[in-house]
Amino acid sequence: MMLLSHKPNAADAIARLRTLYARQAGDRIFARMHVPSPALAEFGRRHVSGYCEAPNLDERIAFWDRLLAEQAVLEDDSIPAAYLTEMDQGLYGALVDGEVRFQCDAETGWVSSMVVPILKDWSGFDALRIDPTHPWMARYTAQLDLFLARAAGRFGISHFILIDALNFVFELLGATETYLSAETHPDMLRRAIDFAFDLNVMVQDAFFARDVLVDGGTSSDKGVWIPGRVVSESIDPYHMTSVAFFEQWGREPVERILGRYDGGVLHVHANGRRLCEAAASVRGVQAIAMFNDRGLPRAIDVVDDLRTRTADVPLLVTADYPTFAEKLAHRALPGGIIYDVHDVPDADTANRLMEQIRAYRI
Repeated sequence: MMLLSHKPNAADAIARLRTLYARQAGDRIFARMHVPSPALAEFGRRHVSGYCEAPNLDERIAFWDRLLAEQAVLEDDSIPAAYLTEMDQGLYGALVDGEVRFQCDAETGWVSSMVVPILKDWSGFDALRIDPTHPWMARYTAQLDLFLARAAGRFGISHFILIDALNFVFELLGATETYLSAETHPDMLRRAIDFAFDLNVMVQDAFFARDVLVDGGTSSDKGVWIPGRVVSESIDPYHMTSVAFFEQWGREPVERILGRYDGGVLHVHANGRRLCEAAASVRGVQAIAMFNDRGLPRAIDVVDDLRTRTADVPLLVTADYPTFAEKLAHRALPGGIIYDVHDVPDADTANRLMEQIRAYRI
């Protein structure tokens, strides 16, 4: 077992998570706790949300070190891990010379990236090349190596999102033209999906070529820790479409990239819950994170329905502390789920809750 100074109970947490991902914990529940963070509060005082310059990477990994060190007192099922937020989305478009823009979120501590649409139309597609020597590939691997060196023995490095299939075409042309191309340029859309697969494999292979696994598993912002080399896939473009459209354009690319590795974790937003059954049946799916969105029912409020619709696939469900604590007290929490519990008052409260969670059985 790899020792992590920022997680004294890592061995116990991973042992519990192994049962979840072996789908042997349908009668149990799991939890990742979030308590007030001085590191996040300091970040919020020093930064303003909105567009920003490229961040200083030494400052970024120092932030993660402080944030995750605070969590060492938690006896929950989390595995501390830094996320390469700066490469979250913009990297993929940058690798084909897209214009990268960074954005700060003072509340979460993230500095993420995106690109403006790269092409005016499909006529520019044939000029795109996948170049492993591209300056942005060097920038990415340098950040990854820096983070790994600073994290060693303390915490893990989370996998980060794939931007493949229609997500990548969004970066090329924008969302509207991407959807229209399914009707007007289906052959070009298929070519772009194949291109995106190769580009994403280059990025993810570079990640897994390094010593990123913790006790044989992948640190995950959406699945906490998952055995093997596991990727994080987004099916967001299909949230705005029918299930039939997902089956036509989404399933094969998702299953192809998950099959390249040891599976993947998906996430489903509240406006895409019509995809629950389809997502749960994707070959290679290891877990599904259920997100909340403004104006729609929270996942915790419809958790029984989500549990039923996703069979035995492990889920991650965000919950506020009062709702979670009430449901826990009334034994109203379905199993096989990691509850991502926010606004827990303090570590003592979190650890007392964990005693109940470890003893909980359906």
